[in-house]
Amino acid sequence: MDKQENKQRKEKSNWNIRPYMAVGLTSFLVIVASILFFFLIYRYHGFTKIVDKMMVILQPIIIGLILAYLVTPIVNFEERHLLPYMREKMKNPKKADKMVRGLSVAGALLFVAVIIGVLLQMVIPELYRSINGMIGTLPRQVNSFMDWLNEYVSSDSEISGYLETALTKGTEFFENWAQTEFLPQTKNIIAGLTSGVIIAVKLVFNVVVGIIISIYVLMSKEDFIGQSKKITYAVFPAKKANAIIHTVHKSNEIFGGFISGKILDSLIIGLLCFACLYLMKMPYTVLVSVIVGVTNVIPFFGPYLGAVPSAILIMLANPIKGLYFIIFIVVLQQIDGNIIGPKILGDSTGLSSFWVVFAILTFGGIFGIPGMIIGVPVFAVIFYVIKNILSWVLKKKQLPRDTESYIRAERLDPATNRLICFPEEDSVKKQRKLRESKKENRDEKNKADRP
Repeated sequence: MDKQENKQRKEKSNWNIRPYMAVGLTSFLVIVASILFFFLIYRYHGFTKIVDKMMVILQPIIIGLILAYLVTPIVNFEERHLLPYMREKMKNPKKADKMVRGLSVAGALLFVAVIIGVLLQMVIPELYRSINGMIGTLPRQVNSFMDWLNEYVSSDSEISGYLETALTKGTEFFENWAQTEFLPQTKNIIAGLTSGVIIAVKLVFNVVVGIIISIYVLMSKEDFIGQSKKITYAVFPAKKANAIIHTVHKSNEIFGGFISGKILDSLIIGLLCFACLYLMKMPYTVLVSVIVGVTNVIPFFGPYLGAVPSAILIMLANPIKGLYFIIFIVVLQQIDGNIIGPKILGDSTGLSSFWVVFAILTFGGIFGIPGMIIGVPVFAVIFYVIKNILSWVLKKKQLPRDTESYIRAERLDPATNRLICFPEEDSVKKQRKLRESKKENRDEKNKADRP
């Protein structure tokens, strides 16, 4: 009996100690996390250097993963059409699957290479002619502008005196800048050009390695997916693991729909811009169409970022056509934003216009142009996760999950766990009574029409 009593006392003491151990462990982890967070902020530049170095090291793998992700829909499309045919022709299903996978990967990469090659073959000669023509005509256009300015100013001696003084000071400033700043920095400029060539060679090498990595990833994509799910279910409980995998599926759906839709939308806008500018006989048609199509990949701000330099180029050649081009771009973007874009993209992100602008500005400010491109789908995934967490918490508290229920909410009654709303205005009450009376009349009419 004494042994059993001692055992029970020890168990009770252990149960009494366990909550304090949990609190102590939690406090310790919070302190460690706070120290790490402070160190991360205090040593931010060192941390960014480490991240930049890791990004440089992992650049071939990142390129390979991005390429594999973009090419996967083409591989799946080819497999769906080739697999039944090859399984009928070959006795061994595994060999047929491997052969189909190899042919699909090779066909997808070859398709992308052909598309890029054809576009470059079409665009580069036209770009060369446009840029060459611009270089040849730009000095003449500037001279004609200066002649016009001189003719306009010659009638007013006061304005001409101001301009002469400004030109004299500008020339002196340029000479001083060339002697004190530019010439001493020529060595650095040459070194920068050399390092730029080295970076370009490294980029080409990383792209080649990335293509090889993408082939390995595409050939064994099911294995990578299975390994990821296995690790997730091994580390997390079942409910959390299911939520993580569902979130990854939803992220893939958002990213895939947005990126593929945006590329197709930009291609259509570029071709439409080329056709319209060609019919309007605008200068630098191909160059401007490429700029407008490429910058259209950036949501919201992209079209206007591409329109500004394009309008300046056209205005230098013909100011009236530059004005026509600005009007055309405004009309084109209205068509894209209200007709073409919604038809292709639909509601792939689930974000309102405010959150789209917020995502572009935030991610663009942090990561630059790449952040402006991927900021919207990344923020859409974050928004989706936060929305699901809030829905789960509200459901657990037995509160409404729709936003409309909280618009007029004044407070939450702790006793009944119900939202208390502000009193309605008289006009709102009248509208509600009118809707209710109309509904009652419809119900009575439906009952009367029944046999």
